[in-house]
Amino acid sequence: METSQSTDPCTQAAAGVPPSCPDTACDLVTVPTRQGLEAVDILRRGVGDAVGPVLHDDGGGTLGFLVPPGTAAAWDMPGSTCTETDGQGLRLSPEPPVEGSDWLLPPGDADLATDPAVLRAALGEAARLIEVADNCR
Repeated sequence: METSQSTDPCTQAAAGVPPSCPDTACDLVTVPTRQGLEAVDILRRGVGDAVGPVLHDDGGGTLGFLVPPGTAAAWDMPGSTCTETDGQGLRLSPEPPVEGSDWLLPPGDADLATDPAVLRAALGEAARLIEVADNCR
């Protein structure tokens, strides 16, 4: 069986290698809460373990999706931000890594990081659903 040696999360996903965050680092994609909740619903309706741990910032109105390290280098989704951690700060543990935040989907319930390509598609679909809903008013 051939396995991918690439550390690029998009290349790994295309090769069928499940995305993961080592215990030392994950990148974090941050989106507005409304779009993030829609994306979580879309991802959870998908096949398999499509969504990894998700943080909710109670005061700031954002959701943060943990994605494999290296994702930030190629992240270009409008309306979202991807932050590199380079092994600094954000770690998978049952306790929220930032004061004032809480896990929407904790690491114990979702052990793998969210696949960046799948997340990008879900965020795009969520944005379109929100636009349609807002235009129906």
